[in-house]
Amino acid sequence: MSGPQPHVLIVEDEPPQREVLRYNLQAEGFRTSAAANGEDALMLVREDRPDVIVLDWMLPGVSGIEICRQLKARPETRDLPIIMLSARSEEMDRVRGLETGADDYVVKPYAVSELVARVRTQLRRVRPSTVGTVLSFDDIMLDSETHRVTRAGQVLKLGPTEFRLLATLIDRPGRVWSREQLLDRVWGRDIYVDTRTVDVHIGRLRKVLTQYGGADPLRTVRGTGYALG
Repeated sequence: MSGPQPHVLIVEDEPPQREVLRYNLQAEGFRTSAAANGEDALMLVREDRPDVIVLDWMLPGVSGIEICRQLKARPETRDLPIIMLSARSEEMDRVRGLETGADDYVVKPYAVSELVARVRTQLRRVRPSTVGTVLSFDDIMLDSETHRVTRAGQVLKLGPTEFRLLATLIDRPGRVWSREQLLDRVWGRDIYVDTRTVDVHIGRLRKVLTQYGGADPLRTVRGTGYALG
């Protein structure tokens, strides 16, 4: 990322969730600060303005919805992107969350990688220079904004998990990722998935990448994991 590190404020009252988010966002190159309640969040926004806020709906004291409403009502914070986190998936709640001015809405439980992608989307809106959208390796192109993948000009149809796998691998060609690291990045640290699931999805990704010919760009490193190139 060019320019200063983008700053994400995490407002989440559950310590394990908060730490998982911090860890993953920092691993992706973001600077993070965190608050466990609404009052602290409002204070932090004043002291050290973030680029994006990840805001839990259910907070002790002032609710996430109320925080969102207050920030969106002030001219100086009106354009601050807010991603609401909520266990409420009912349509009415989602609409209410967005009506108070939230820019995005993520339902728990979520894959951390999906949340990171949404943070990048909001950042792209407010700081376009910090987020590169197109990644490439040889004749493979991945556009993280349009979720479009091509190889030698042919459009490839990837499922969401295969897309995230490829996005992780293409971000650092040549790097060998263990199955555990891929589970963390693609499925999220707080989701329990068997490591064999990684092999299944790598197999699917291989099939799509080679469907129109072309060498298999995925390398299996015995006893370790996988690499692109």
